[in-house]
Amino acid sequence: MNRSQQLLQIFREVLETNDIDETVSQANCEAWDSIHHLNLILAIESGFNISLEPEEMERMQDFATALKIVEGK
Repeated sequence: MNRSQQLLQIFREVLETNDIDETVSQANCEAWDSIHHLNLILAIESGFNISLEPEEMERMQDFATALKIVEGK
């Protein structure tokens, strides 16, 4: 499983829906509220064994940005 697939799986698990693809963002996903955002951050840090900076957490408002940040670690 590549990073993109792994990240997509994390999004699906945390947001509790399989109806998620690479276009998901806070703007188009009703389930992605502030609590789910924090859970996404924790799951991403744990899943990829990385630590995210506060500004990275704030920028992570869509899948594409999240993937870029993860790939940069």
